[in-house]
Amino acid sequence: MKTSEIVQKLWNLCNVLRDDGISYQDYVTELTYILFLKMSKETGTESKIPADYRWDNLLEKSGLDLQKFYNKLLSVLGGKDDENENSKVIVPQDVKEIYKGAVSQIKEPKNLEKIIKDIDDLDWFSAKDEGLGDLYEGLLEKNANEKKSGAGQYFTPRPLINVMTELVKPQPGERCNDPACGTFGFMIAAHQYVKEHTDDFMDLDSDTAKFEENEAFSGCELVEGTHRLALMNSLLHDINGKIYRGDTLSPLGEIFKNYDVVLTNPPFGTKKGGERASRSDLLYSTSNKQLNFLQHIYRSLKANGKARAAVVLPDNVLFSDKDEGTNIRTDLMDKCNVHTILRLPSGIFYAKGIQTNVIFFTRGASDKDNTKEVWFYDMRSNMRTFGVRTPLTEDDFSDFIKAYTAEDRYAVEDPRLSVFTRDEIEKKGNTLDLGLIKEEKREVSLSELVTQSEDLLSEFKDVMSSLETIVSELKELDDND
Repeated sequence: MKTSEIVQKLWNLCNVLRDDGISYQDYVTELTYILFLKMSKETGTESKIPADYRWDNLLEKSGLDLQKFYNKLLSVLGGKDDENENSKVIVPQDVKEIYKGAVSQIKEPKNLEKIIKDIDDLDWFSAKDEGLGDLYEGLLEKNANEKKSGAGQYFTPRPLINVMTELVKPQPGERCNDPACGTFGFMIAAHQYVKEHTDDFMDLDSDTAKFEENEAFSGCELVEGTHRLALMNSLLHDINGKIYRGDTLSPLGEIFKNYDVVLTNPPFGTKKGGERASRSDLLYSTSNKQLNFLQHIYRSLKANGKARAAVVLPDNVLFSDKDEGTNIRTDLMDKCNVHTILRLPSGIFYAKGIQTNVIFFTRGASDKDNTKEVWFYDMRSNMRTFGVRTPLTEDDFSDFIKAYTAEDRYAVEDPRLSVFTRDEIEKKGNTLDLGLIKEEKREVSLSELVTQSEDLLSEFKDVMSSLETIVSELKELDDND
């Protein structure tokens, strides 16, 4: 059985929980609690889990006894029993982090029992053969592709992650970071890239191999539920680097520095209530989250002329004409060589109306005049339609990769590629909203129209479903008054 088939079986279990009123996002979290126990058994790492709270202990119970035991298990593994002086249960810190604050949303014992049994019955031999990390990644991606989960708002498409990682080329011994790491996708891709180019670290000396496993890859995530998924994801990929729970734009982020590589897709929008970052080390004050993250990223890189970043950012970062935006872009181009900006196509993120880019830059050894020219590649204009049924693939980036990796970009004959000197950019008011080619009128095929119509219909149904839920909840409140 292939990983994709096992992922689909796991995802189908969400049907069991719908009647329990569990959302898609909560479903993945709930599944994580249970999968951790099963995967620990399958990988022979159950010694981390106290003997009385392992997978087989779940299997031998049923009904209300199972539900009570499961709730107790979540409490113990989350460290809630630490305050009990009589407790002799010792739970390792990494297990505690995964179960911290864990509370089951499953109300029906029969549903819990079915999920545990169905998970136990899966083809775990095949799952282990293909990699349990890939299985979990597949589940997270499935969640992101399900509009009702809302996860696609922040989930970076896997093809984009892979291309960014391939072009940045993380190397053994380098410190890699994602300051807004979500489910840790970028760092897992970076870890995989280094593994593939070092024969699974076998080409490395023991100290460097140990560094790759324990220190090379780190991140920070604000949202508790997403942080839990990131911890699980890193664990299943044998990554032991630190994943902080907190806000990078708070004083916590001041310790994130001296990185060789940053790969990230910071959250869109502004700080709640128009708040500004509470850090003391950011030179320019703004309530724009992306501009603050951009400041953090280029300040977090080693000033050695080699440290580099690839960052997904919305269009407003490129053109914001407020003083803060202009100053930050100017500071970025002074401190770093902003060598490439990829104008991404529309429709690759589920947050509607968001136009995005990938900015590639290298931190200079000095703080002035590092950007001489900026190359732009337009993947947005005159492109095919992207959506749920027509997703982004790595093949879509093939022409961009050829242009990016060309020994002489001036020799590349590609109408989507253009270049602006630093002087030209300065004359345009230090805007980076450049490089888009003229849109051509093109005929939309019947199949495209069908796909677009199906996507619109799906979105309409989602909206109607949400409205029905709201109306139902309002009626309940009214009845209770």
